[in-house]
Formats: sequence, C-alpha cells, structure tokens
Amino acid sequence: MSSVVSQATLRTSRLTLVPLRDEHLEYEVELDADPEVMRHLTGRARTREEVELLHPKRLAAAERVPGLGFWAGFADGEFVGWWVLEPPQRADQGPVQGQAELGYRLLRRHWRKGLASEGARELLRYGFEELGLDRVFAETMAVNEASRATMAAVGLEYVRSFNLDWEDPLPGSELGEVEYAITRDRWLSSP
Repeated sequence: MSSVVSQATLRTSRLTLVPLRDEHLEYEVELDADPEVMRHLTGRARTREEVELLHPKRLAAAERVPGLGFWAGFADGEFVGWWVLEPPQRADQGPVQGQAELGYRLLRRHWRKGLASEGARELLRYGFEELGLDRVFAETMAVNEASRATMAAVGLEYVRSFNLDWEDPLPGSELGEVEYAITRDRWLSSP
C-alpha cells in the first residue's frame, strides 16, 4: 500500500465525498431514521441514541488502515448519503492487508439517480490507484436486489453466498448473504 496517511476528499461529476466528521452526525441520524433505508440492515429505523453510539465507530474506521474510512457525500451542497471503504472485520472475509470492503447508504430521495454507483466507482478508483489495494469486496443480503445491482454496475462480480448467525434475523435472511468483489488487475483492465 502507498503512503497515504489520511482519507482524501474525493470528487466526481456530481458528488463531493468528504471524510466523515462529527459535523455530519445529524445527516447520519436522518439517514438511519428511515426504515426503508434500513430495511436490509436492521429491519427498522435506528434511534438517535443508536446512531450516536455508532458514529464514533464509523469515525474510528479511518484509524484502522490509513486512507480507508467513511465519507459523507454531497451533491450541489446537499447531503446524499455515505460511502465506506473499510478493512475486513471477519475471518471469512480474508486478510486485512490489501483489501477493503465497499459500502454505501443513501437517503431515499436520492435513490435511482446513479449516485450510489458514481460514489462507489470513485472509491474503487481511489482504492486501486491511490491506496494500491489488491481487492475490494461488498456484501449484502441475497434479497437486496438494488444493492446487488449497484455492485454489478460498478464492476464487482458475484463471489459467493454464505450464511451468518443473527440474533434477530430479518425477513429474507434465510436466503443468506452474498459477496461481490473486484481485483485491482480486473479493475485496471476494465474499459
């Protein structure tokens, strides 16, 4: 990996992705308060208190591996959602070195505008070109067709289906989780 010390601010034609900071907490609260946004994650809206507990953990993601972390995304100055590249956290996800997990969560009013893909493509570019990652992967519930479509749209390919043990399984969890991934070589050879 290169010597990038901290997260960069990233820009696309429509988005500005800035490293997540304390000033973004209210946006996180708004995002997680929508039960439809959280349908495949918690099955319900999160309370302010829950988001306040998660916020420091999201910030801490930037401390685990230089250059990785959460980004707050803005289009024309308006908050859209967040994107993340973070190191693997479970043993079945493979080694931390050279890998990152891609994620995104957008406010419902910004769905179906191509913004999730646009931000994800920029994180892939950043991860492979600037951080020298070898592989980026993403996971979601098998029933989360919208997220799977975004993964495929940015070049990630289906790798596997797997099951996790949940204390309170969500509807559809019996169909398991899916992993999609792309390697640096594959990304560099893509048109």
